[in-house]
Amino acid sequence: MPAPLTFDALKAAVDDGSIDTVLVCQVDMQGRLMGKRFHARNFVDHAWEETHCCNYLLATDLEMATPNGYASTSWAAGYGDYVMKPDLSTIRPVPWLEATAMVLCDILDHDSHEPVPHGPRQVLKAQIARLEALGLIPMMATELEFFLFEKSFEEIRKSGYRDLETLSGHNADYNILLSGRDEVVMRPLRNHLVAAGIPVENTKGEAETGQEELNIRYADALACADHHTIAKHATKEIAWAHGHAASFLPKWHHDKVGSASHVHMSLWNGSEPAFYDARAPHGMSDLMRNFCAGLLRYAPDYTYFMAPYVNSYKRFVKGTFAPTKTAWSVDNRTAGFRLCGEGTKGVRMECRIAGSDMNPYLAQAAFLAAGIKGIEEKLELPPATVGDIYEDSDAGEIPHTLRDATETLRNSAMLREAMGDFVVDHYTRCAEVEQEAFDRVVTDWELSRGFEGA
Repeated sequence: MPAPLTFDALKAAVDDGSIDTVLVCQVDMQGRLMGKRFHARNFVDHAWEETHCCNYLLATDLEMATPNGYASTSWAAGYGDYVMKPDLSTIRPVPWLEATAMVLCDILDHDSHEPVPHGPRQVLKAQIARLEALGLIPMMATELEFFLFEKSFEEIRKSGYRDLETLSGHNADYNILLSGRDEVVMRPLRNHLVAAGIPVENTKGEAETGQEELNIRYADALACADHHTIAKHATKEIAWAHGHAASFLPKWHHDKVGSASHVHMSLWNGSEPAFYDARAPHGMSDLMRNFCAGLLRYAPDYTYFMAPYVNSYKRFVKGTFAPTKTAWSVDNRTAGFRLCGEGTKGVRMECRIAGSDMNPYLAQAAFLAAGIKGIEEKLELPPATVGDIYEDSDAGEIPHTLRDATETLRNSAMLREAMGDFVVDHYTRCAEVEQEAFDRVVTDWELSRGFEGA
């Protein structure tokens, strides 16, 4: 698989004219790429050291509004600048765009040049550093689920998001014949991502009409989040280039199964899997059991980072493969956490709670924070749950609404200790902004239900 470009290789490509544009990107709170398109010559001569952006990019909502209530920036503070510091190890070609490369940036304070603590990459880096101090390396892999639609984003927007039709009219879960009808998007997506240095394993039809899944090979936690973010961006851009729309909205229709982003995780000690003990039940080391006990114990605290919008919670419906409980199981898809690779060196825990709308940096950081707390407290992992966990009244519940998840986030002593009050308060305000925006709107459901009958 092609490796990401070195800076010297980028300069050579600029010199020979094969690269003329560099996308200089940061990741916002919603997990989207924000930044500037640089003329490649300017980037390699000057901007490779740093460029600047408005600090509102870490204080907006999905529609780029600038709500009040953030300590980091405001109208009163004048919305100043952040420094975008290119991470030159992330330079890669963007094969689905002509003569284009990309680099991801870390966000620094304009005056001190210290990392901005609530920048998503920095939130994850802080938890990785805590594990590195313990001699451990977190490894992650994500699965991206999404829907492909017949029409383009522009056509769908102009229609008022009505009469939506998926590109495929069938549930094509694992079906080679039916999923072949989506290859107009999925084949270039796989090939372009691999050419960009993203280690795609496979794609498949998923368990709802028009739904697809993209699976990316495991990597260290930061690289995994980078791969996820770029792949999500590429999916939308490549679908658009072929006249279609790709949506990662977790629940686009009440009659349809929603989209998840399952996350697989393990810890390594150098080249050895620290989660594996051949002599232990299920092959789970004591360290793994402590870590996973932390995942379960603190799942309500960090649910917001797995489900950040009002719509996210519409996905949690029993009987749809979307979990509603925090229990763990051995290879049981009704659980919030599923043990995979039982008894092998590939033993790992899969979190099935996270939705397709998660910001991977924030979600992965929260997993690591909870797992570290489990290690520190030497928490005991309860026995694996068996059977239909939807019906298990003894299993722990995840928050059922964004409002509930906001409160568990706000009051999480674990996350405040791990991430700091400033970060938790910042994302609590982000959650409040989403809820406030929804609460102001009169929905179609309310109109049709009560216009005449109320």
